[in-house]
Amino acid sequence: MTGRARRGSRLGVGESRSAIIGIGVAAWVVGMLWIFPVAWTLLTSFKTEQDASAQTLHNGLTFGRYSDVSHSTTGTLSLSAAFTNSLVVVGVSTVIVMMLALPAAYALAIRPVPKWRDVLFFFISTKFLPIVASIFPIYVYAQKWNLIGTRTILIVLYIAINLPLAIWMLRSFFVEVPRELIEASEIDGTSLFNQLRSVILPIAAPGIAATALLCVIFAWNEYFYAIQLNFAGASTMPQWVIGNVSTRGNFLAKLSAASIIACLPVVLAGWAAQKRMIRGLSLGAIK
Repeated sequence: MTGRARRGSRLGVGESRSAIIGIGVAAWVVGMLWIFPVAWTLLTSFKTEQDASAQTLHNGLTFGRYSDVSHSTTGTLSLSAAFTNSLVVVGVSTVIVMMLALPAAYALAIRPVPKWRDVLFFFISTKFLPIVASIFPIYVYAQKWNLIGTRTILIVLYIAINLPLAIWMLRSFFVEVPRELIEASEIDGTSLFNQLRSVILPIAAPGIAATALLCVIFAWNEYFYAIQLNFAGASTMPQWVIGNVSTRGNFLAKLSAASIIACLPVVLAGWAAQKRMIRGLSLGAIK
């Protein structure tokens, strides 16, 4: 065995060292370009407003902006209220989406209906609708049913937004469940609930976790419906972030601090579930 092989750097058939180095450099460049806005926002959040506006560091770094955005003035949306609203809306909508999507995706995967590909395309095609085109009828009916400024309207909308995506993703995960396990459970006469609980869910758990996390991220970050329908008592985190924009004086450092706080919950959730998410997203890519 050569020294190169012992170091684990043996090249595969058709590979060249220059190509591998080039791909590595390109990956680093793309990674740095992706992380730069986040790093810039994080650094700006620790600056004074004067330094943030002038892009300098004359006054050093401070946690003052985080203290400023955490303590709201009277009549403005507070961090605690916005966080609570987002937590309730996102949590309830995601739970309901998963409860509806799991049996629907399971049924499409195990007992496909005629033209099931068209059915799946219809589910996902609802994501193609320009969001601004739907606001007028939604606003009219929300006002008619006294849902303007409530959490309920956002929960209903986020269920409608995420349910097609959840069914489409979960169906692809359920297809990978070994058929012999499903057939064995059917021979035993187990109910659909028992099949899902004891046979399907343990195998498809990474895919389910990945789907749920994506639903959480999409619902947490949604802004258009929230600002149009919830400008009163149920404002969410994206609205709280925009509330730190001021028409008088500098606000770039405060806005950066608010953005970091708003992103932190989903970043931590993604970090905690990264192994399951990666495994879930890759499930079905290869057999």
